Amino acid sequence: MTIKAGITGGAGYTAGELLRLLIHHPHVEIAFVQSVSNAGNRIADIHGGLIGETDLRFSASADFGATDVLFLCSAHGDSRKFMEENAVPASVKIVDLSMDYRHRATAGEFIYGLPELNRTAIRKATHIANPGCFATAIQLALLPLAGKDRLKNEIHVHAITGSTGAGVKPSATSHFSWRDNNISVYKVFEHQHLKEICESLRCAPSQINFIPVRGNFARGIFASVYTESDWTLEEATRIYGDFYRDAAFTFLSDRNIDMKQAVNTNKCILHLEKHGNKLLILSVIDNLLKGASGQAVQNMNLMFGLDEKAGLWLKAGGF
Repeated sequence: MTIKAGITGGAGYTAGELLRLLIHHPHVEIAFVQSVSNAGNRIADIHGGLIGETDLRFSASADFGATDVLFLCSAHGDSRKFMEENAVPASVKIVDLSMDYRHRATAGEFIYGLPELNRTAIRKATHIANPGCFATAIQLALLPLAGKDRLKNEIHVHAITGSTGAGVKPSATSHFSWRDNNISVYKVFEHQHLKEICESLRCAPSQINFIPVRGNFARGIFASVYTESDWTLEEATRIYGDFYRDAAFTFLSDRNIDMKQAVNTNKCILHLEKHGNKLLILSVIDNLLKGASGQAVQNMNLMFGLDEKAGLWLKAGGF
């Protein structure tokens, strides 16, 4: 099987990671990479890590006739505009990496693309809303508790993310001279990913005390999550192990973990500890892979009936 893939919003970080994965995917051929601002330029001139791996150039328009799957990598809000302004054929499967279709009230035909939660539905879907990066790390930390209806108490989340999470366009808080040797919080208790997290966990946003933190590194997320639980550590370990037994990329470690174990991979690695009546769950992912482009390819594999891991054991690079 050869899947012809198109990408819109091709100049950003997530598109660059997606291209790297798809170029080396055994079942994918790149049909087009759209970037209006870079039309005609070589892709490797923008995504320098792809030098020697592709001679493709950015296009100004999308060629739906030559496409089996379309990845929307544009900024939040632009995916919906693109769908409204373009007649995408019903035969083209879609994976949207923005937040435009993640919420149930506005999702339409889009299925929420967290494989550990919706694998069966994803296999049958034609439109996928790829989860957010913080949302992925936090949901994977808490889904086994939600599955046993054990999220009754307040949930405390402290999660730190790399600068690539802010996108490729420079800003005051992503500038190297500000970010380096620095740390800061933002959107405390009101981060935009809370809504999708709570829809999956079936809890109220006010139940989650979420402190997002800007880290002084390029890529990765380290989430520390804790809540009251009457499970023993042995019970929690067994329940988490059972929940993720068939997960392709989510793993439970009996040793303390660090972010570098997951960075440059499509893995989520979890570690559990019990402290008094509190269950601590540590969760680490790469925000550009399991938190974005890697998960998008994982969803594509499921949609086309491929091995879920196809093309995803390649190590990332460039940041």
